[in-house]
Amino acid sequence: MGLGLLLLGYILGSIPTAEIAARWLKGVDLRSLGSGTVSGTGVYYHVARWAVVPVGLLDIAKGALPTWLGLRLGLGLPAALAGGLAAVLGHNWPIFLRFKGGRGISPFMGLLIVVFPWGFPWLLSALALGRLLGETAVGALAGLALLPLITWATKQPAATTAACLAMLAITVLKRLEANRLPLPQDPAERRRVLLRRLFLDRDVPSRAAWMHRTTHAD
Repeated sequence: MGLGLLLLGYILGSIPTAEIAARWLKGVDLRSLGSGTVSGTGVYYHVARWAVVPVGLLDIAKGALPTWLGLRLGLGLPAALAGGLAAVLGHNWPIFLRFKGGRGISPFMGLLIVVFPWGFPWLLSALALGRLLGETAVGALAGLALLPLITWATKQPAATTAACLAMLAITVLKRLEANRLPLPQDPAERRRVLLRRLFLDRDVPSRAAWMHRTTHAD
């Protein structure tokens, strides 16, 4: 049953809600626009600002459902958290879009709503502060980096802290991988790009240039 929960979580996470909205509302492929990520941010910039709300809620639900179901079925907290993290992996590397997806923040928020509700407003505040300062990606990374400390300090179960550490690792991996965007050949520039990906979640210094570029989806 635990394996089934992991599979369910991954399949739910793989449902590309942002891409479906983009194609249905505007006939575009988010993988070919701006950052190339299939996420609420892409919907906000390239489809319709209002659409980010239903897309975000559905993405949150993708992480909440397998986590809740794992607890409801009595599989235990570690199994429930694994199901929620499987949804994050599906969201980031969706089988339906050749493993090119988003960054996983929304489904992870759904996981937190179930097991550590205070984690949801914490990450939301981190995102809001980052946006206010003009670098949402920095706010997201800082919020995720501090979250394991918060769960430890508030005496949450060790499995919850481990899940937060796993989410931080997943985020770092996804940012560096960047939906398989090629890296520059020059070693110095490659290092600069990797640092930008890690901290700014983009390859170039200008956020505006990155969000309005055109790529080529495969």
